[in-house]
Amino acid sequence: MEFLGSASDALCIAQARRRQVYDDNSMYKSKNLHAERRRRQKLGDRLLALRSLMNKATIVEDAITYIQMLQRNVKVLSDQLLEIDSLSVEEDEKPTRDEINASEQMKKYGIKEDVKVTGIDGNKLWIRVVFEKKRGGIAKFLEALTSLGFELTDANVATSKGAILVSSCFKGIYGNALGVEQTKKLLQEIIRNM
Repeated sequence: MEFLGSASDALCIAQARRRQVYDDNSMYKSKNLHAERRRRQKLGDRLLALRSLMNKATIVEDAITYIQMLQRNVKVLSDQLLEIDSLSVEEDEKPTRDEINASEQMKKYGIKEDVKVTGIDGNKLWIRVVFEKKRGGIAKFLEALTSLGFELTDANVATSKGAILVSSCFKGIYGNALGVEQTKKLLQEIIRNM
């Protein structure tokens, strides 16, 4: 048993010597150990920086791809809109069946385009206009009046037998006195150009 005891003692002594040798050598290894740790830390930091740059690059690439997809969608939608506009322009150039019937109905019932203008006040006029019923006719008429400097204060619109009757009160936007005859000629010109 002494043998076993001495073997275990020998093992303990050997381990103690190894520890002592390690502790004695740790002074020498510590310089290298710290330098190695700094090197690994720098490498780790650089890898993190590279990963963040790669993440930023990925985000930018994804944004570029998304913007390009949106630009393609805009182009497709713009092309479709231009196609629709060109079709609607072609349709607008052709008189519709209602417009042909409106003209015929006006002739059938003896209704003629007419403009009457009456002065109410220095800058207010009462107008009564009869013209052929066309698609967007009232909107075009009112747009033309506002572009000439008239402001709508009261209006009545009626359609019958292919004709539109607009009776309304207008005044000059800038407070200028409006001439009855001059306004009548302007309104006749607007109706002819519609």
